[in-house]
Amino acid sequence: MLGAGAALFVPLAGARAAVGSADSRLRATLDGLAALPTIAARRARLAAVSEAGLSPSARLDLVTVRAGLAVDAEIERTPHDGEHRFELLVERHCGERIAAKALHERLLGEWHMLGHRADRLLARLGFTRGSIGDRFVAMFRDPRWLYPDSSPGRDRAVAEMDVRLARARQRVPVLIGPVPPWCLDVAARRMTPAEEAEKKGGYRTLPKPGVAGSYFVDLADIRRRPSWSLGSVVYHELLPGHMIQLPIEAAADPHPLRLAYAAAFPEGWGVYAEQLMADDGAFGDDDAMLLGHIHWLLFRIGRGLIDTGIHYRRWSRSKALETLRGIQGEPAYFAPFLTDIDRIAREPGSRAAEALVWLRLVDFRKRMTQRGRSTDAMRRFHQMVLADGRKRLDTIDAQIG
Repeated sequence: MLGAGAALFVPLAGARAAVGSADSRLRATLDGLAALPTIAARRARLAAVSEAGLSPSARLDLVTVRAGLAVDAEIERTPHDGEHRFELLVERHCGERIAAKALHERLLGEWHMLGHRADRLLARLGFTRGSIGDRFVAMFRDPRWLYPDSSPGRDRAVAEMDVRLARARQRVPVLIGPVPPWCLDVAARRMTPAEEAEKKGGYRTLPKPGVAGSYFVDLADIRRRPSWSLGSVVYHELLPGHMIQLPIEAAADPHPLRLAYAAAFPEGWGVYAEQLMADDGAFGDDDAMLLGHIHWLLFRIGRGLIDTGIHYRRWSRSKALETLRGIQGEPAYFAPFLTDIDRIAREPGSRAAEALVWLRLVDFRKRMTQRGRSTDAMRRFHQMVLADGRKRLDTIDAQIG
């Protein structure tokens, strides 16, 4: 349990700058698992490993891979196509078992709640005709929020993102607590003209000691990126999203198998970071910016809902498309509806798991902040969640107690 006196995160906690012999032996064991012929043999090999002497990060490697292999063993015994197999795949990605029905209903409830919020805000901005999706489409095309399709227009978009980033940087100590200083040395940046011409997708370079980090924004089709759509991108891709979680994780040097058995965590944290900033008042009384935030959440929830819809409720491709268009209206810049639906159909459990990580982190934060002074408890929670890199949801749940 994370008690009231638990220490806040210390930069580089758990990092293997001086790897102990126990850590080295575990890493060698984990590296050798792929050579073993069966999941049972891999589980037996790890069962013999003691946690004594392991660093916090190595201990996370061990418990995460053990749990992941247990799920793999159950998947191996489960018919290829079925509700239980889907539940196991979700668990493999995020570390929490939940009934497919319960997960689908929670995602559907969040979807409707966000839709109601969007309905009210759209009406306040004068968009009153048609479905919520239709009104989002109209808002995406409203010239009031569109940047010029020019180099100065793209420069302006990035500059406005960096203004928002500067405010987020000031809030990190209050909301998250101490983080490695290089995590804050980040900026939004334009791509090169050649990258923009080839329509390269947005990408990031992580900060590290002495090297600044950047998120290079895809602005090739800038008329599809209204100003209100970019606020949440700052909080997801930069601070307090990926540019905090991923560098802390890199410092902890997790084994690749831990990354694989908690694959949904980074994206879940990024969406959680968006909501954290919204809850902190980052969008103020700007209805358009708040709608941009809600549209991104509808995208994340929508992906999860399509995942459960296709693989649990047996939705058709047309039913999935109708669902997304009905409330989200406009697809995410980098994820056309049909392309995303086809990908979700090929990768059962992954998008539902990402949405579940976000929602469960919100649940866990509420649980922590109900026990004491809200801000202090929130910082303790974030320090625990971030320290030593990604974790399964059941590990976080156990640490909170």
